Amino acid sequence: MAALNAEHINPFLLAAKKVLQDVCFIEAAIQKPILKEASFGDNSWVIMIGVTGEMRGQVLIGMTEVNACSIASKMCMTEIKQIDDFSASALSELGNMIMGNAATVFSSNGIGIDITPPTLSHGKVSFTNTYAKNICIPMSFSGGNIEIYLALKQED
Repeated sequence: MAALNAEHINPFLLAAKKVLQDVCFIEAAIQKPILKEASFGDNSWVIMIGVTGEMRGQVLIGMTEVNACSIASKMCMTEIKQIDDFSASALSELGNMIMGNAATVFSSNGIGIDITPPTLSHGKVSFTNTYAKNICIPMSFSGGNIEIYLALKQED
């Protein structure tokens, strides 16, 4: 297994930035990546998507309830005060769009990946990953932020 480098991380970040801009009309700024345990508090929403193919592991997109409602409101074009089935579906679709865009970038770079359907988690949860270290990349925007966790390895 090869270690991740910028050419493996950047497609996820660029895809997230583009989807947030194009779908949610949010200008997100990418912050400095850090190694961080994927642990989330009581008011958290986490979109988890598995990656298979030439890269394997998982991607988590974490956000607070307030930020989840804000993003879902922009996606659904109506005010969302609490995440229900409709807005939860929108958040899952956000994960699909980000990962689909990232998969397209990887494909154009000669790296084939597939993604699993998203799983949406709410509340206090932590993910222990013995497969790969979690690289956390915070993304901030006006009034909020999300965190993207990459726990991936590229097949040799």
